[in-house]
Amino acid sequence: MLKRSPRTGYQFLGTGGESVADHSFRTAVIGYVLASMEPETDRSKIILMCLFHDFPEARTGDHNYVNKKYVTVDEEKATRDQIQGLKFGTEIMELANEFKISDTFEAKLSKDADQLDLILELKEQLDLGNLQAKEWLSFAVKRLLTESGRKVAQEILASERDSWWFDKKTDWWINGSQTNFSKTSDKPE
Repeated sequence: MLKRSPRTGYQFLGTGGESVADHSFRTAVIGYVLASMEPETDRSKIILMCLFHDFPEARTGDHNYVNKKYVTVDEEKATRDQIQGLKFGTEIMELANEFKISDTFEAKLSKDADQLDLILELKEQLDLGNLQAKEWLSFAVKRLLTESGRKVAQEILASERDSWWFDKKTDWWINGSQTNFSKTSDKPE
């Protein structure tokens, strides 16, 4: 269901889109990165919290900030229904509660991973020309809870969305070669 459940905030942003499953997967990857920046944390717990943080949305759907002004969702009941009869269900419920309460460092890093996924999406939309994304970005950055989360956000905001694959310092895009250009001239080194 999460693969077929869209994240609903994009209808208000006007561009972009992803499923809840897309979001949860990248949030877990970001959680891994944040946990690696903080070696004293329980990496597995962070990754699992990130994977399961929107688990109830398979039953409730995704409710964005506008929806939440008018609709109250019982995520705890949805999670209880989902885990009923599972031997490992208690662990999922504990992870969901820890994420929601956010009184542990692992939960705070998981919350930051959730926001950093949104920040990545908004940065992409901004780079593609949606100026509304800039305003949304400012609010998402303010929701970050940890220094590690803020450092990653600074890197995201300072980077071009395609810089990881579009290396403008080579002539690859001209002739398919990886020859590097020198810093002072247009001639290959």
